[in-house]
Amino acid sequence: LKFLFEIIERRYDSGSTIYCTQFRKSDWHKRLGGGVHADAIMDRIVHNAVWFDTGQLNMREQLAKASTN
Repeated sequence: LKFLFEIIERRYDSGSTIYCTQFRKSDWHKRLGGGVHADAIMDRIVHNAVWFDTGQLNMREQLAKASTN
């Protein structure tokens, strides 16, 4: 977790970072273990963030369907 924080901290306000996850934003803090480190990570992720919600789109499922056709 500390390693993740260090990466995010180094890139903060100096470059773009893309996070892809299948988890809801509301679950991220808990999945990061809660506590101070999770707070700091979430602060840096959320600040100046642009969110793209794909809804229920599942690319693995779409690609599997396409490959069987």
